[in-house]
Amino acid sequence: MPNLTLSLARGAVTSPFKRAGRPGAALPADRLHLPAAPVAPGPLAAYRTICGFPATGPLPVTYPHVLAFPLAMRLMTRRDFPLPVTGLVHTWIEITAHRTLHPEDRLELTVYAQELTPHRRGTEVTVVTEAHIGGELVWESRSGYLSRHATAGDRPAPQPPAPGLPAVAEWRLPADLGRRYGAASGDRNPIHLHPLTARLFGFPRAIAHGMWTVARCLAEAPEPALLRTVRADFRAPVLLPGTVTYATDGTAFQLRGGGDGERVHLTGTAGTG
Repeated sequence: MPNLTLSLARGAVTSPFKRAGRPGAALPADRLHLPAAPVAPGPLAAYRTICGFPATGPLPVTYPHVLAFPLAMRLMTRRDFPLPVTGLVHTWIEITAHRTLHPEDRLELTVYAQELTPHRRGTEVTVVTEAHIGGELVWESRSGYLSRHATAGDRPAPQPPAPGLPAVAEWRLPADLGRRYGAASGDRNPIHLHPLTARLFGFPRAIAHGMWTVARCLAEAPEPALLRTVRADFRAPVLLPGTVTYATDGTAFQLRGGGDGERVHLTGTAGTG
């Protein structure tokens, strides 16, 4: 497994030498792989607990992304990756599970960069993650990561306001949530760990991991083990500690918060088909 801490350190060193939005920038053409391996029970149990998934049963639909994230970070911190990883923002994720996955499955993981896209706030890269078992594609995701920089010309319009959904629950998030999720997932990005390290990147306090917010919402589904498709858009960071409202109509979901309780942090949809 690639060392995520080393990747973050490498990204901090190489980022100042990269310029997002450079004309003619190209993505690495190769794909990074991890051979088939069993899921470690300790980290999986910790992940289930921090995200609210059942303690036993199939793998949470988000977990292959967690397993492959160190590989994605190794890709995005390479010298030939055109965007600086420092300041890169996870903007959206789409997940398709082609079958139910179980802890005993030996997943072969592949990560590659698919395309660079102009964004109204900079340049967005799409990173693809695939999981195979015996050569069969069993799970895949696509994620958007935004590198902010000055832009010129026409860019896609900002997202329209999210329609309101019925509030279901209010969650009080502790200050150490980022450290606890980081310990379970391996993602110890400093913006999630402590107010001091978060301020170095422009945040007043530590912020919750975006993938925790998605997983926590999906764990509230009546039968999370049956989920097959997920789309989530990250709209605003969740400051820690804080209070958020989980809202859903059974298919679409939101995480809202802020002083008036109406700032939308996350929108998404999930389905079993």
